[in-house]
Amino acid sequence: MGKAMKSVSILIADDHAVVRRGLRALLGTQKEWSICAEASDGKMAVEKAGEHQPDIVILDIGMPELNGLDAMVKIREIAPKTRILVLTMHGSEEWIQSCLSAGAQGYVLKSDAERDLVSAVEALANNESFFTPGATNVVVDDARENLNAAGEELFVPRLTCREHEIAQLLAGGKSNKEVGVRLRISTRTVESHRAAIMSKLELHSVSDLVRYAIRRRMIEP
Repeated sequence: MGKAMKSVSILIADDHAVVRRGLRALLGTQKEWSICAEASDGKMAVEKAGEHQPDIVILDIGMPELNGLDAMVKIREIAPKTRILVLTMHGSEEWIQSCLSAGAQGYVLKSDAERDLVSAVEALANNESFFTPGATNVVVDDARENLNAAGEELFVPRLTCREHEIAQLLAGGKSNKEVGVRLRISTRTVESHRAAIMSKLELHSVSDLVRYAIRRRMIEP
């Protein structure tokens, strides 16, 4: 943290009030930083970002109304100078890749927030990137895996953020109806996503999906 800090405005977007309070307390230790707004769902995060044009948005992925990935894309459209720091409990490869593709400049696990969050915000404020150690490993590994011996890109199917959510819930034993209730979408929409997931991953049964989820550490065996 050797660079002199400037004034930084921050939007906190997380659907848990206790998390938002904790982040306020943690970030409040930096005199030049201010929390310009809070949002409890993805739709509100987009609205607040457009209204306040913050320097940085600290964004959770799994939020109601509009998931964090879709919110991120919209925020980048309406607040192009805002830098996005994902703060989440999800550390799987699919989540990290999806967020990077959507334009996140930082990725911190909630379990690492006390140690890494201030450093992450400072890095983004100085137009740098910041990835929690586990995320950094995924970024490096992904770069290696997507190059073959000739240096050509290998195309690996990627699940969207929503598909990842649904795959995780289905692999965890939830029915299509239960997934729909949990994510506030129709059962038919869940079925459509499920078919897309199985097709992308070339899986043929829920047991195949469970094995895939365990290998990818989406669920515990």
